[in-house]
Amino acid sequence: MPQAQASIVIARDPDTIFAITNDIARWPELFKEYSKATVLSFERSGRFARIEFELTNAEGETWQSWRILDYEKREAIAQRGNPKFPFFYMHLTWTYEPVDGGVLMTWTQDFEMDPKAPVTNEQVLARMTNHMQENQKHFKEVLESMPEAAR
Repeated sequence: MPQAQASIVIARDPDTIFAITNDIARWPELFKEYSKATVLSFERSGRFARIEFELTNAEGETWQSWRILDYEKREAIAQRGNPKFPFFYMHLTWTYEPVDGGVLMTWTQDFEMDPKAPVTNEQVLARMTNHMQENQKHFKEVLESMPEAAR
């Protein structure tokens, strides 16, 4: 099972960063490749929340996913839903660890490509790791440049 992982320190309060980065409606602002993000359902019970949502990328491709937020641990786990192709599966975990100077945000993606996909696990792993690092740099720029009132 291939696994991509990337981390970055963001100079902001961990709870604030957890809240903003898991606000699906804001993802087009945080991810350059998403043109639209629609929350289909949001249910919160105590320390946990479950979100179902739909994403549309710049090429117009749309898929659904779900995400479970643990507000106490500052952790998000997610899974890509339909359509899954070109993946056989895609599982994600985002963690937020308080560190000197802010929060260490780590993304881990476990996946396997569908056997019918035109690319291999190894090809996607290299691209995905690079892409995650680029996305995290963009998150850092956006989040650290936000005025206090916008967070």
